[in-house]
Amino acid sequence: MGKVTGFLEYPRELPARRPVSVRTNDWLEIYEPFPLEKVRTQGARCMDCGVPFCHTGCPVHNIIPDWNDLVYRDRWREAIRILHSTNNFPEFTGRICPAPCEAACVLGINEPPVAIKLIERNIVDYAWSQGWIRPEIPERQTGKRVAIIGSGPAGLAAAQQLARVGHHVEVFEKADRIGGLLRYGIPDFKLEKHHIDRRLEQMRAEGVIFHVKAFVGSAIPVSDLRKEFHAILIAIGAESPRDLKVPGRELKGIHFAMDFLPQQNKRVAGDTDLAADPTRLTEPILATGKRVVIIGGGDTGADCLGTSHRHKAAHVQQFEILPMPPLQRSPSTPWPLWPLMLREESSHEEGGVRNWSISTTHFTGDENGHVAKLHAVKVGPPPKFEPIPGSEFSIDVDLVLLAMGFTGPVRRGLLESLEAEGLQFDSRGNIQTDENYMTSIPGIFAAGDARRGQSLVVWAISEGRKAARGVDRYLMGESSLPA
Repeated sequence: MGKVTGFLEYPRELPARRPVSVRTNDWLEIYEPFPLEKVRTQGARCMDCGVPFCHTGCPVHNIIPDWNDLVYRDRWREAIRILHSTNNFPEFTGRICPAPCEAACVLGINEPPVAIKLIERNIVDYAWSQGWIRPEIPERQTGKRVAIIGSGPAGLAAAQQLARVGHHVEVFEKADRIGGLLRYGIPDFKLEKHHIDRRLEQMRAEGVIFHVKAFVGSAIPVSDLRKEFHAILIAIGAESPRDLKVPGRELKGIHFAMDFLPQQNKRVAGDTDLAADPTRLTEPILATGKRVVIIGGGDTGADCLGTSHRHKAAHVQQFEILPMPPLQRSPSTPWPLWPLMLREESSHEEGGVRNWSISTTHFTGDENGHVAKLHAVKVGPPPKFEPIPGSEFSIDVDLVLLAMGFTGPVRRGLLESLEAEGLQFDSRGNIQTDENYMTSIPGIFAAGDARRGQSLVVWAISEGRKAARGVDRYLMGESSLPA
């Protein structure tokens, strides 16, 4: 695939990030433009490796070598057709996916892997610019009605798949805008929201109906949906945050990351009244001029870090309970597995201090009940994380952001009402389904983080596509949608 000797002739090259001094003063995406001719050169690095392990590394099983070859040959329209055959929203994954496909690239065994994520993003962006991406209207309508609860990547992928085979699809979203995690969980400097809006226009033209501020399980009884629709898909994500249950947690100034990040996305969108969205806190949370500690070293923590930089925080630290990963791929995660190794996100490049093997023990506050100090201790390796004697310390802090992951879908409301009817959960608290993504209640399906647990956007898209096939088979007895 690509140029036969391309991987020997061309080095891996990626677009430069905009200067830190520039990008931390706005909310625009961080990368400089990258010429299409250079993208073609990167496509030429894809080699005829016999067994393309990138397929298995990619949760949606993108046909990567084929569209790399087409890009190299300047056949972009064919490339977007093949890319769309496995991925409804490559403009999302091409920006925010950590690219497990690249970790599985055969070239990556002893050379820098093919820049798959870069090529994917440029294929879809170029296709949009050329007007090649248009609504795909089904030739016939089935008369079947499907309700999708949740408008994150899993719900949107399922909605588009089901609409394209002729089902009537309505999406119910509790927030004031469509997009779920894409809209309110990911900062604009990683994913500008016009990418979502453009795709929603396509889906509306394909017949999908969207409802916002639609609280299924409270304002809208799920029993009403069961009467009106032939099938229901639950794609509500895993929004129950993992809390830090230590003394002083109740002090002011300690917030979950997913109360902090959505507020900023709303500000970028032009919202001035935070009370417009009753699903979020109305108290403004700003890092401006503050000493900030982010507890959690994952992607959400990095998003909080980049947001704090743009707020002009006085100082930011990240605390992670795990030890610092190795600088290179750990022997415990050999190719083609996702490597355990230290990663530096753009937010880390912008500043802040990363601290490893730290466990917070308690907080103390001032006379106004606001957090003033964080108390912590160094700990040993997992799984015990035993405190190291004499390593206790305290630091002054004005804002603490909890970014320690999520424990599963929110139970109150929708899931509580369905649990009374027999909805079952797995051992991790996620919705349990069969191989067709149907829950223990006939006609009700689940996909995405609500079924799988907290995961990547690309996994959510994969789940939504597979669930759509299960729904279609349930309604029609068979399905032409891809497995």
